[in-house]
Amino acid sequence: MKRTLYLLSGGLSGFFIVLIMVIILAQIVGRFLGFIVPSAEDFSGYALAASTFFGLAYTFREGGHIRVNLAIQRLPAPVQRPLETVVLLFAFLLLCFASYYCTYMVWESYDFEEVTHGYIPIPLWIPQVPLAVGMIAFTLAVLDSLIENVRGITPHYKLLEDEDVSIEMIDDKEGV
Repeated sequence: MKRTLYLLSGGLSGFFIVLIMVIILAQIVGRFLGFIVPSAEDFSGYALAASTFFGLAYTFREGGHIRVNLAIQRLPAPVQRPLETVVLLFAFLLLCFASYYCTYMVWESYDFEEVTHGYIPIPLWIPQVPLAVGMIAFTLAVLDSLIENVRGITPHYKLLEDEDVSIEMIDDKEGV
Protein backbone atom coordinates (compact mmCIF):
# COMPACT_ATOMS: atom_id res chain seq x y z
CA MET A 1 0.00 0.00 0.00
CA LYS A 2 2.85 2.39 0.85
CA ARG A 3 4.52 1.67 -2.46
CA THR A 4 1.23 2.45 -4.23
CA LEU A 5 1.02 5.81 -2.46
CA TYR A 6 4.54 6.76 -3.53
CA LEU A 7 4.03 5.58 -7.12
CA LEU A 8 0.68 7.38 -7.34
CA SER A 9 2.29 10.53 -6.01
CA GLY A 10 5.09 10.31 -8.57
CA GLY A 11 2.64 9.46 -11.35
CA LEU A 12 0.47 12.48 -10.55
CA SER A 13 3.56 14.65 -10.55
CA GLY A 14 4.44 13.41 -14.02
CA PHE A 15 0.85 13.89 -15.20
CA PHE A 16 0.91 17.55 -14.21
CA ILE A 17 4.24 18.05 -16.03
CA VAL A 18 2.61 16.62 -19.18
CA LEU A 19 -0.39 18.88 -18.58
CA ILE A 20 1.91 21.92 -18.51
CA MET A 21 3.36 20.82 -21.85
CA VAL A 22 -0.11 20.40 -23.36
CA ILE A 23 -1.25 23.82 -22.14
CA ILE A 24 1.85 25.58 -23.45
CA LEU A 25 1.65 23.67 -26.74
CA ALA A 26 -2.03 24.65 -27.11
CA GLN A 27 -1.08 28.26 -26.44
CA ILE A 28 1.66 28.16 -29.11
CA VAL A 29 -0.61 26.55 -31.70
CA GLY A 30 -3.37 28.97 -30.77
CA ARG A 31 -1.15 31.95 -31.48
CA PHE A 32 -0.37 30.60 -34.97
CA LEU A 33 -4.07 30.06 -35.63
CA GLY A 34 -5.14 33.42 -34.21
CA PHE A 35 -6.74 32.53 -30.88
CA ILE A 36 -5.60 32.56 -27.28
CA VAL A 37 -5.95 29.97 -24.58
CA PRO A 38 -7.53 31.86 -21.68
CA SER A 39 -5.67 31.67 -18.37
CA ALA A 40 -3.00 29.38 -19.83
CA GLU A 41 -0.33 30.92 -17.59
CA ASP A 42 -2.54 30.50 -14.54
CA PHE A 43 -3.30 26.85 -15.24
CA SER A 44 0.36 26.14 -16.03
CA GLY A 45 1.31 27.67 -12.68
CA TYR A 46 -1.27 25.57 -10.84
CA ALA A 47 -0.01 22.45 -12.62
CA LEU A 48 3.59 23.33 -11.73
CA ALA A 49 2.68 23.67 -8.04
CA ALA A 50 0.74 20.39 -8.16
CA SER A 51 3.64 18.62 -9.85
CA THR A 52 6.10 19.94 -7.30
CA PHE A 53 4.07 18.95 -4.25
CA PHE A 54 2.96 15.57 -5.61
CA GLY A 55 6.58 14.80 -6.43
CA LEU A 56 7.86 15.38 -2.89
CA ALA A 57 6.93 11.98 -1.40
CA TYR A 58 8.08 9.97 -4.41
CA THR A 59 11.36 11.86 -4.69
CA PHE A 60 12.06 11.46 -0.97
CA ARG A 61 11.37 7.74 -1.09
CA GLU A 62 13.66 7.32 -4.10
CA GLY A 63 16.52 9.22 -2.43
CA GLY A 64 16.30 12.16 -4.82
CA HIS A 65 16.17 14.98 -2.29
CA ILE A 66 19.39 16.79 -1.62
CA ARG A 67 20.66 15.76 1.79
CA VAL A 68 23.74 16.84 3.63
CA ASN A 69 25.14 13.46 4.56
CA LEU A 70 28.87 14.11 4.29
CA ALA A 71 28.94 14.99 7.99
CA ILE A 72 26.86 11.97 9.00
CA GLN A 73 29.08 9.60 6.97
CA ARG A 74 32.14 10.79 8.90
CA LEU A 75 30.61 10.05 12.32
CA PRO A 76 31.09 6.72 14.09
CA ALA A 77 28.51 4.09 13.09
CA PRO A 78 26.81 3.96 16.54
CA VAL A 79 26.07 7.71 16.32
CA GLN A 80 24.73 7.73 12.75
CA ARG A 81 21.38 6.00 13.35
CA PRO A 82 20.37 8.09 16.39
CA LEU A 83 21.32 11.29 14.56
CA GLU A 84 19.31 10.15 11.52
CA THR A 85 16.36 9.50 13.86
CA VAL A 86 16.59 13.01 15.30
CA VAL A 87 16.74 14.55 11.82
CA LEU A 88 13.77 12.50 10.62
CA LEU A 89 11.79 13.35 13.77
CA PHE A 90 12.49 17.06 13.29
CA ALA A 91 11.52 16.82 9.61
CA PHE A 92 8.33 14.94 10.51
CA LEU A 93 7.30 17.58 13.06
CA LEU A 94 8.03 20.39 10.62
CA LEU A 95 6.05 18.63 7.90
CA CYS A 96 3.12 18.05 10.26
CA PHE A 97 3.04 21.80 10.83
CA ALA A 98 3.25 22.52 7.08
CA SER A 99 0.62 19.88 6.23
CA TYR A 100 -1.78 21.29 8.79
CA TYR A 101 -1.47 24.80 7.44
CA CYS A 102 -1.70 23.72 3.79
CA THR A 103 -4.91 21.86 4.63
CA TYR A 104 -6.16 24.83 6.64
CA MET A 105 -5.41 27.13 3.68
CA VAL A 106 -7.56 24.93 1.42
CA TRP A 107 -10.37 24.92 3.95
CA GLU A 108 -10.26 28.72 4.34
CA SER A 109 -10.34 29.22 0.57
CA TYR A 110 -13.34 26.92 0.38
CA ASP A 111 -15.07 28.50 3.36
CA PHE A 112 -14.59 32.09 2.15
CA GLU A 113 -15.45 31.12 -1.44
CA GLU A 114 -12.28 32.69 -2.84
CA VAL A 115 -11.75 32.60 -6.60
CA THR A 116 -8.67 33.01 -8.77
CA HIS A 117 -7.89 36.29 -10.54
CA GLY A 118 -7.64 35.36 -14.19
CA TYR A 119 -9.69 35.24 -17.36
CA ILE A 120 -11.35 32.15 -15.98
CA PRO A 121 -12.18 32.57 -12.30
CA ILE A 122 -12.26 29.20 -10.54
CA PRO A 123 -12.63 28.43 -6.85
CA LEU A 124 -9.18 28.85 -5.31
CA TRP A 125 -9.41 25.69 -3.23
CA ILE A 126 -9.32 23.54 -6.39
CA PRO A 127 -5.71 24.34 -7.35
CA GLN A 128 -4.74 24.32 -3.66
CA VAL A 129 -5.88 20.74 -2.97
CA PRO A 130 -2.83 19.12 -4.67
CA LEU A 131 -0.55 21.18 -2.43
CA ALA A 132 -2.20 19.87 0.72
CA VAL A 133 -2.43 16.28 -0.54
CA GLY A 134 1.18 16.31 -1.72
CA MET A 135 2.38 17.72 1.60
CA ILE A 136 0.44 15.06 3.53
CA ALA A 137 1.95 12.33 1.32
CA PHE A 138 5.43 13.76 1.96
CA THR A 139 4.73 13.78 5.70
CA LEU A 140 3.68 10.13 5.54
CA ALA A 141 6.84 9.24 3.59
CA VAL A 142 9.03 10.85 6.24
CA LEU A 143 7.03 9.14 9.01
CA ASP A 144 7.49 5.82 7.21
CA SER A 145 11.26 6.36 7.07
CA LEU A 146 11.31 7.47 10.72
CA ILE A 147 9.53 4.28 11.79
CA GLU A 148 11.90 2.16 9.69
CA ASN A 149 14.91 3.89 11.23
CA VAL A 150 13.64 3.49 14.80
CA ARG A 151 12.95 -0.21 14.16
CA GLY A 152 16.53 -0.68 12.99
CA ILE A 153 15.65 -1.04 9.31
CA THR A 154 17.65 1.07 6.88
CA PRO A 155 15.23 3.56 5.28
CA HIS A 156 14.61 3.03 1.57
CA TYR A 157 16.04 6.41 0.56
CA LYS A 158 19.26 5.54 2.33
CA LEU A 159 19.59 2.24 0.47
CA LEU A 160 19.38 4.13 -2.82
CA GLU A 161 21.67 6.84 -1.50
CA ASP A 162 24.42 4.28 -0.89
CA GLU A 163 24.44 3.54 -4.61
CA ASP A 164 25.70 7.08 -5.28
CA VAL A 165 29.34 7.99 -5.43
CA SER A 166 30.79 8.69 -2.02
CA ILE A 167 33.60 11.13 -1.28
CA GLU A 168 35.95 8.23 -0.52
CA MET A 169 35.47 6.82 -4.02
CA ILE A 170 36.35 10.20 -5.52
CA ASP A 171 39.48 10.49 -3.33
CA ASP A 172 40.59 6.98 -4.32
CA LYS A 173 40.25 7.70 -8.04
CA GLU A 174 42.21 10.95 -7.77
CA GLY A 175 44.98 9.27 -5.79
CA VAL A 176 44.65 11.65 -2.84
